[in-house]
Amino acid sequence: MACKNELKESCFKELDEFILSIEDKQGALISVLHKAQEIFGYLPKEIQEFVAERLDLSLAKVYGVVSFYSFFTMTPKGKHPVSVCMGTACYVRGAGKVLEDFEKQLGISAGETTVDGEFSIDALRCVGACGLAPVVLIGEDVFGKDEAKDVAGLIAKYRGQ
Repeated sequence: MACKNELKESCFKELDEFILSIEDKQGALISVLHKAQEIFGYLPKEIQEFVAERLDLSLAKVYGVVSFYSFFTMTPKGKHPVSVCMGTACYVRGAGKVLEDFEKQLGISAGETTVDGEFSIDALRCVGACGLAPVVLIGEDVFGKDEAKDVAGLIAKYRGQ
């Protein structure tokens, strides 16, 4: 079932079944939001309203959690989400230049997705891999040091996959 970046009825049904399977719904908001983002790829207002209604919470409470945690996103991500760590170690070792290179070569800024939906770019606070600085994540793949600086090579590796 392909739900990523689409708001299909079958995807809402899958999320609803997950919520119904939770015995103690009190305190389940974050796990439900993780599941929703796993299913849909992002958490727009419609999904936040759905979660709020199913968990008997205010929309403001759900929005507060979604907007507070950097893991959650309210905009669709690309098929290959690029995250550049901007923590101190990474920044000192050239992460700012790496981010600029991704933005220039993909023609988008951090927080945006390419028109074809292939790539999106985000700047992260810290990924906790300081020894690899600068660090780039593409999806779940981690690239550090010299690999991270080969922006053109990384883009080529994922383009069209």
